[in-house]
Amino acid sequence: MIPLYKNHEIEFELFHKHSNHARPHLHKAMEFAWVTKGTLEIGIEQELYHMETGDFAIVFPDLIHHYQVFDSGSTAWYLLADPVLCGSFQQTLQQFVPEHPVIHSHVLHPDIKYAIHSLAFSQKSEHLDTLQRAFLEIIAARSLPLLNLKERSAHDRQDLIYQTVLYIAAHFRESVTLTGMAHDLGVSPYVLSRVFSSAFHCNFNQYLNETRLDYVTSLLRYTDQTITEACENAGFDSQRTFNRVFARHYHMTPREYRREYRNSHTPARS
Repeated sequence: MIPLYKNHEIEFELFHKHSNHARPHLHKAMEFAWVTKGTLEIGIEQELYHMETGDFAIVFPDLIHHYQVFDSGSTAWYLLADPVLCGSFQQTLQQFVPEHPVIHSHVLHPDIKYAIHSLAFSQKSEHLDTLQRAFLEIIAARSLPLLNLKERSAHDRQDLIYQTVLYIAAHFRESVTLTGMAHDLGVSPYVLSRVFSSAFHCNFNQYLNETRLDYVTSLLRYTDQTITEACENAGFDSQRTFNRVFARHYHMTPREYRREYRNSHTPARS
């Protein structure tokens, strides 16, 4: 997995890795995926799109999305960035959505490939922020004209699936229960439970714990918080529960995860 770096002031992450399943989630950043080997399935809202080697996809901000991987050798570049880094394209990214998010390899402009590779090997530059903005504008300029854009629907924001993801994202660090969440969303616990099983293919506790684990691993990678602090800040009610859930998901301890990550993520050299 090379390279990975993060701008902590304005959200920006770029990494190349083996693709894995990713649960439905959403965030304020825009997200790009460029498949370098194998295949990848990207789900956005209710639709699932197939990607082959060389295909490129854009996830606009605040859209529920997930990944499914049926090819064990699949790899891809993944890029997350605050829309503000795209300059004049920021408003488009926030007001519209593409009808089909995938740009197939045979029509992908070579400037997009050049921009991604340039971003990957420019993280040591003293002009990194300027380069990030410039290359992201190039990516947006070369990709957005290839997408059929439509205005966001206000109705979509009232969808229970969207509200469920948004609620967990906002409250996962608190003491959250299915009953309390159902009350806040104005539905019955049964209806909410059905959303998790039918839309997310897991139960409430599994989804909540995976959300907390995502946050914990970010803390382990990018901060010097202790394991106990990371556990508490992610909303786990006990160290024992945290250790059990973490080991079941990652097949290692949090300490081993942090050590392995830091040992394997040395900055790429130009």
